[in-house]
Amino acid sequence: MEYWDLYDKNRKPLNKTHQRGIPLNDDEYHIVVSIITVNSKKQILITRRAPTKEIYPNLWENTGGSVISGETSLNAALRELFEETGITALKDELIKIDTLMGTRKGHFAFVDIYMLKKDIEIDKLKMQPGETTEAKWVTFKQFEEMAEKGEVSGSTAKRLEAVKGIIEKNM
Repeated sequence: MEYWDLYDKNRKPLNKTHQRGIPLNDDEYHIVVSIITVNSKKQILITRRAPTKEIYPNLWENTGGSVISGETSLNAALRELFEETGITALKDELIKIDTLMGTRKGHFAFVDIYMLKKDIEIDKLKMQPGETTEAKWVTFKQFEEMAEKGEVSGSTAKRLEAVKGIIEKNM
């Protein structure tokens, strides 16, 4: 069972936790991390969601997930990166590039976006059973074409579009 710390609309802690899977109230938020891994070829790493996922099955996305109760955003980013891809990163390798407020299926969340610059071969990645099934490197142009075809989760497409300029400038 996973629990999240809750925040108000200004990201002030509400000093209460919430069980994942139960709808949040309109005035409650949790924190989600999104990790955009880029390589020296100016490509971004995307993974395919497992077909058994309730939300966005079989669609492509970047690495990410919810911050669990008591965890920092940065530690959650490191954990999610390792769990979903097998990539180990140090805290100072992750660059926090933006904090956006977004929604997903009626559940409100603050989304902390990190960038990781790392060259890693696809065959060295370890997909997380039940979460990810495959991975590939794509250019932003390829990613945008995939999004137009409906092959990318909507939340991932929106996040990457929002920070594309920042990512490209820092690749």
